[in-house]
Amino acid sequence: MSVLVYIEHAEGSVKKTSLEAISYAKALSEKLSSGDVIAVALGSISSDELAKAGTAGASKVLHVNDSKLTEGIIQAHAEAVAQVYKKVNATTLVLAKSSLGDAVASRLAIKLDAGLVSNVVELPDTSSGYKVKRSIYTGKAFAETQVNTEHKILAVRKNAVDLKTDGGSAAVEEVLLDIAPENFATKITSTDKATGEILLPEADIVVSGGRGMKGPENWGMIEELAHELGAATGCSKPVSDIGWRPHHEHVGQTGVKVAPTLYIAVGISGAIQHLAGVNSSKYIVVINKDPEAPFFKAADYGIVGDAFEILPKLTEAVKAQK
Repeated sequence: MSVLVYIEHAEGSVKKTSLEAISYAKALSEKLSSGDVIAVALGSISSDELAKAGTAGASKVLHVNDSKLTEGIIQAHAEAVAQVYKKVNATTLVLAKSSLGDAVASRLAIKLDAGLVSNVVELPDTSSGYKVKRSIYTGKAFAETQVNTEHKILAVRKNAVDLKTDGGSAAVEEVLLDIAPENFATKITSTDKATGEILLPEADIVVSGGRGMKGPENWGMIEELAHELGAATGCSKPVSDIGWRPHHEHVGQTGVKVAPTLYIAVGISGAIQHLAGVNSSKYIVVINKDPEAPFFKAADYGIVGDAFEILPKLTEAVKAQK
């Protein structure tokens, strides 16, 4: 029985989170001796790009090359993945936890009569049943979830597993499906996307600023460091509320939740609402002149000092390394 991975793509590239899901699926298949890892991609994307899924552990990518699927209509994606899942005789579906993934996975759970576990952070424990560890309460705790169904859907949290990169190219095979018109009843009339070199939800590094930056005129230091690191820029809620930065950069419980490999917080005190949006980050670096700032308790590394002195030095150090 194979493991199927639903992969997402944007701007012609497979998303890093989906490659992480493939790596998770590969480790799962080896643990359970469950056969090949097969990925399914929907919509318009090049075969050369899909073949790169092999580096993460996929042996084959089934490409449903239907342009109507490129927009990401949830019902159509769920129906297409369900058909492929049955076609390959899979018993487990793995995907990345995302806004699209969550919506598709919930519908697939009904279509496949499958148990669904979201925010997965480890391989399942099969020593006594099938238990899956997942993150809960915005990353403040973990839960062990027992899955009793024959079919299983696992939505893997970003940065929860190491990305495998030592595989070869995957074979890409086009698949034709008969998807009923009613699955395309939803029409996407427009899409508004945040602009910037790197978008927050996809960023591997994020540099965020708070009120400690004293004003929008000082944000050039944040942007310069982010540029040198290849990072996205973010901000705290008060900063977006007073109009220093656009609302799509607001990171936190009521803003964008991020899970980068590295999160750098500059001049942010660390209110619980902000922490809820960043505590899935792999590493957190805090720069603040107040040694009692709550954020230091959540930080992996902390620098107590004036951001206006530290940021230029840090940026120069990054440039020197490059």
